[in-house]
Amino acid sequence: MARNAEKAMTALARFRQAQLEEGKVKEQRPFLASECNELPNAEKWRQQITGEISKKVAQIQNAGLGDFRIRDLNDEINKLLREKGHWEVRIKELGGPDYARIGPKMLDHEGKEVPGNRGYKYFGAAKDLPGVRELFEKEPLPPPRKT
Repeated sequence: MARNAEKAMTALARFRQAQLEEGKVKEQRPFLASECNELPNAEKWRQQITGEISKKVAQIQNAGLGDFRIRDLNDEINKLLREKGHWEVRIKELGGPDYARIGPKMLDHEGKEVPGNRGYKYFGAAKDLPGVRELFEKEPLPPPRKT
């Protein structure tokens, strides 16, 4: 039984080695944005993160995924948004454009810019989860007291 596993591992190891020699292995995104010292690479990693965010936002629109999967997707999207912000800061440090200033702004349903939009965000079906719905409902103002 172990013999087949050993064979597979050696074949996999040989295949991986051949890929490394040919240069076909994709370069992994650095864990920290500060580890990247070249502007084109930083732009590439930011663009890759933006693509991942858009895929996950499209997935989270499906309300039939289940609460746990929707919560996980929403957490992943927020994590990617935070990471994208780190890359935008790094791009600015390397002399690139300031995406925070020129990028799209977070707008409310009336089209006005939301003032405090730096925190945790909810996307798609995550807005309808129990516990989240209450966050979006505005509490009615107490009736004014007559003095």
